[in-house]
Amino acid sequence: MTEQAEEFEVGRYLYCVVAVDEESPDDDSLSISGIDGEPVSVLAENGVGAVVQGCESPYDTDDLETVRDWLLTHQEVVDTAGQTFGTPLPFRFDTILKGDDERVRTWIADQKETLERHLSEFEGHWEYRVGVAWDEERVREELESEDEELADLREQIEASEEGTAFLLEKQYDNRIRDLRQSRKEGLTNRLRDGLDPLVREFDVLDSGSGVLDGGTSDEVVQIAFLADEERETDIGGVLDDIADDPGVEVRFTGPWPPYSFVPELDA
Repeated sequence: MTEQAEEFEVGRYLYCVVAVDEESPDDDSLSISGIDGEPVSVLAENGVGAVVQGCESPYDTDDLETVRDWLLTHQEVVDTAGQTFGTPLPFRFDTILKGDDERVRTWIADQKETLERHLSEFEGHWEYRVGVAWDEERVREELESEDEELADLREQIEASEEGTAFLLEKQYDNRIRDLRQSRKEGLTNRLRDGLDPLVREFDVLDSGSGVLDGGTSDEVVQIAFLADEERETDIGGVLDDIADDPGVEVRFTGPWPPYSFVPELDA
């Protein structure tokens, strides 16, 4: 069981920070409900807005399905804020500031220089995700047909008795594993080299770890990168070249708020 969640009289759950029109009043009409259906508002101070909802305790439960729903709602609110105001600076899930709306405005004022710098730095830039899958059987066949060491091991296996053949099979599988890893690294380097002139930041993820939008475990390479939205067409061209490889599928998603690249905000 988790520890008892700390309760407090008044708090504000923080979704993200956005740039707003300094002349506009607080916008209480963001067209999405927050966690547990609570209304979401935008509290503005000197051109910086915090997307928030009221709360009285952290969101804490042992029910994994409920946690999943909360996480998805958090992401949906940040996405909507990005569509409305431009690139947002997301907070981590369950970031809460104790106090009322004025406490949030005070926090914005205290952090104004840092928030404005990050908003300017990330303006117009979004996170994109790419997952690459390949036909495992085809890759294995190609490796077996191209590698002389594998061919030699196969001949030895066929000519050996059971005990020796078993040990040679282990060597054979290890060689396949090493060659597969080398091919995977080569594919990652092709992506890096092709995208490097087009993106600002590039991050290799653990394959099979899943991504924001539900990446699949058969993806042998997963990457995230930060790029200007105007580069989408050029980025698509690089990915098309990869997808032209026989037996290779490329999954390209975005634009997302820059979840992986925004520095953690101090709240």
